[in-house]
Amino acid sequence: MTETDVIVIGSGIGGLCCGALLARYGFEVTVCESHSLAGGAAHGFEREGFRFDSGPSLYSGLSYSPSPNPLRQVLDALDEDLAWITYDTWGCCLPEGDFETSVGADQFCEVLRRLRGESAVAEWRRLQKYMEPLAEAAIALPPAALRADWGAVVTAGRYAPSLLKHLPHISKLTGSFRQVMQGVIQDPFIDRWLDMLCFLLSGLPADGTSAAEVAFMFADWYRPGVQLDYPVGGSGALVAALVRGLERFGGKLRLSAHVEQVLVEGDRAAGVHLRSGEILRSRRAVVSNASVWDTLSLIPAGALPQRFVSDRQSTPECESFMHLHLGIDGRDLPADLACHHIVVQDWNLGIASPQNLALISIPSLLDPTLAPLGKQVIHAYTPGSEPYDLWQGLDRRSEAYRQQKERRAEVLWRSLERVIPDVRSRCEVTLVGTPLTHERFLRRHRGSYGPALRAGQALFPGPKTPLPGLLCCGDSTFPGIGLPAVAASGMIAANTLAPIAQHWQMLEAIGC
Repeated sequence: MTETDVIVIGSGIGGLCCGALLARYGFEVTVCESHSLAGGAAHGFEREGFRFDSGPSLYSGLSYSPSPNPLRQVLDALDEDLAWITYDTWGCCLPEGDFETSVGADQFCEVLRRLRGESAVAEWRRLQKYMEPLAEAAIALPPAALRADWGAVVTAGRYAPSLLKHLPHISKLTGSFRQVMQGVIQDPFIDRWLDMLCFLLSGLPADGTSAAEVAFMFADWYRPGVQLDYPVGGSGALVAALVRGLERFGGKLRLSAHVEQVLVEGDRAAGVHLRSGEILRSRRAVVSNASVWDTLSLIPAGALPQRFVSDRQSTPECESFMHLHLGIDGRDLPADLACHHIVVQDWNLGIASPQNLALISIPSLLDPTLAPLGKQVIHAYTPGSEPYDLWQGLDRRSEAYRQQKERRAEVLWRSLERVIPDVRSRCEVTLVGTPLTHERFLRRHRGSYGPALRAGQALFPGPKTPLPGLLCCGDSTFPGIGLPAVAASGMIAANTLAPIAQHWQMLEAIGC
């Protein structure tokens, strides 16, 4: 039996941010990860010399500091960094045609001018003007200042003058972005484009995405001189930086340490039972970075109020993913091929329709170390739109499963062929991931992207639970889905446990 101050369940970005910050605050922390690799959905893996990102490859707001990005704030608090590659070009394969563009408001205006004319450009400029005060309000209170107890009066109170200044606009951030768009956006292409961006941010279209989340994106993506970021070494290098921060401050990461159940003694969470039979005890808290549904499965019956359990169990869920990870022969590819591509099949189907939207990432175009000489790595996926029900009950070793994989991956192959026409003949490594892969390797309930909580109708819960000593972080916790959001959730959970004086000192150290 081992004892520590805090146990964090899961080494996804949220769990690592929480554990590393707690270690910086002086707590004895142990992060328990079920798998042999850290990082959750952001982990990297290698096959035959090709180094793949399992999840996100599109980053922004991380290569400079100070930054409004919560993940950058965590790295600053840990005094950790890594080498970044910056770029500004991405490709679009839309029903209107295939083209490459650059991030930034002015660049998008050029796209609109070609596709829709000057009236669409004027409309986009009006939206920019309308979003400016909302974007400023969205970043007026940094996540690093938030905590879920009365101490927030002190740590968030230092931003009161800025919040008062933006008070007239803050109320607009609490509803859906669709409400913001009404009366401003009339052009159908801009409407669909924004719907797509919302879906990529939150897993929901504009009528379900928080206006605050989109305002934060506008503050980052459409600022002057904006660049996108990619970590040298891939997403695994970003995970490694968080692990370094955790361990440098005395925290421990235990891999292949699968948590079977949270230990409850009396009326509080007191540790965890591991599958190995080992018990880890916690003096202060257990923090779950698992999804809302998977967290509930770890709690002994009767330890949480039934009303709370029923409410959380009924949380609506986003759909899952299809993945293609490819290692290809990269000879004779166009020299100006963009790293990222968005592929939309048919706007009229709705952006959230299954297999209508595909994302393609070729990060080795930016970082050649990810592939053998002359080769490239590719990750193509349908983001949060693949129905789990199509896969439920299939035996992963069966012929039916193999055929289903072949059928459902075809849209990814066709999307890739719009970028690299002969991609199938170039393949040297081919890996197909399904919702069952997502469920199995990420320990995700039904392989889900996360809760489908619609802005204006439901709120993501904070880190506290009715069981004393049990907190939560990750994409089932405020502020929700997405890399910056899960980093913020881990930060808020850690801040909630930290003494106010230490929390204040951290804010001073990172210049917030």
